[in-house]
Amino acid sequence: MPGNVFFGLRHGESEANAAGLIVSEPARGVAAWGLTPTGRLQVGESVRAAAARGELTATTFIYTSDFLRARDTAEVARTTLGAGAVRLRTALRERAFGRHEGGPNTAYEPVWRRDREDEAHTDGGVEAAAAVRERTWHLVLDLEAALTDQTVLLVGHGDPLQLLATAFAGRPAGEHRALPHWAPGEVRRLGAVR
Repeated sequence: MPGNVFFGLRHGESEANAAGLIVSEPARGVAAWGLTPTGRLQVGESVRAAAARGELTATTFIYTSDFLRARDTAEVARTTLGAGAVRLRTALRERAFGRHEGGPNTAYEPVWRRDREDEAHTDGGVEAAAAVRERTWHLVLDLEAALTDQTVLLVGHGDPLQLLATAFAGRPAGEHRALPHWAPGEVRRLGAVR
């Protein structure tokens, strides 16, 4: 049965990943902290593999977070596929990690544990898991209404993609870490809107 099919692409290894730092604020992430050379290779390999499987083509619509690491990723995907212009969507931005901004990435795990207990928590100024899921899912619904029988690639970040995957799977936002972790540069089929 025809319809739109959505795929996610997590950005490749970024300079922030390589440094072990959390960069989640637009004031820092939009202008800096792009992909490393390794990250560019990860994305190119993953997108080529998805194209070889027939999942992504030159007609794929590409939407991306406006963070530099995601824009770099989307541009590698666009070039690899020979696709049209990349479209920026702030709904795909990284989850805000509040007081953890600029700190070590070891702070993720305690936040994820709290997510399991309460998907609406905002401890330490962290953006609630439920809120991230809502903003990414609303983008999908908007695209579903605007497009017909298209393949859509959503380029973003680990937590927002994990949370969006819970919406496609019909699972609570607090269970996002129970789903398979997105590797840097990984393309994954999210599915169709039911």
